[in-house]
Amino acid sequence: MEQEGRSALIELYLERRADLIRFFTLRLRSASAAEDLVQDIYVRLSGVTDTPDIQNPVGYLYRLGSNLMLDRLRGERRGAFRDGAWLDTQRTVMGAQEVADEPSAEQVVADRQRLAALVSALGDLNPQTQRVFRMHKFEGLTHPQVAATLGISRSAVEKHIMAALKHLAAVAR
Repeated sequence: MEQEGRSALIELYLERRADLIRFFTLRLRSASAAEDLVQDIYVRLSGVTDTPDIQNPVGYLYRLGSNLMLDRLRGERRGAFRDGAWLDTQRTVMGAQEVADEPSAEQVVADRQRLAALVSALGDLNPQTQRVFRMHKFEGLTHPQVAATLGISRSAVEKHIMAALKHLAAVAR
């Protein structure tokens, strides 16, 4: 009996499929969205194992589609709200204008020139000071790790780091 009820609903769905698509295309203003929705109706109907005694099967199809459409619209609204809230946290607005968070072209050029000067200044250091500075600042090794790797004292590592920082600070000015 259950199989007959489900088959009757699916048969009715197949007969009314084109009507359902037209109906939901008008409401959703999108033929592809209507196609998806009508397909969802079929998926829902094919998953029904216990069909109650439906007085108006055609009305049932349209009500099922309307409920699915409302669920989809609510989900889209929630997604749009969530995306808008995220966008608000990712941008800067001054007055009514959205301001770019990126630095100006002049600032980028100045920063690149400053970086080139610092890289060049690193080349001016003696090789041991360069090695100690690179291991500590670029490779993230601690002072004791650098000392153990190079076979020098921790105090020597600190002196090399201080010498490099003094030299780079002088160049940065």
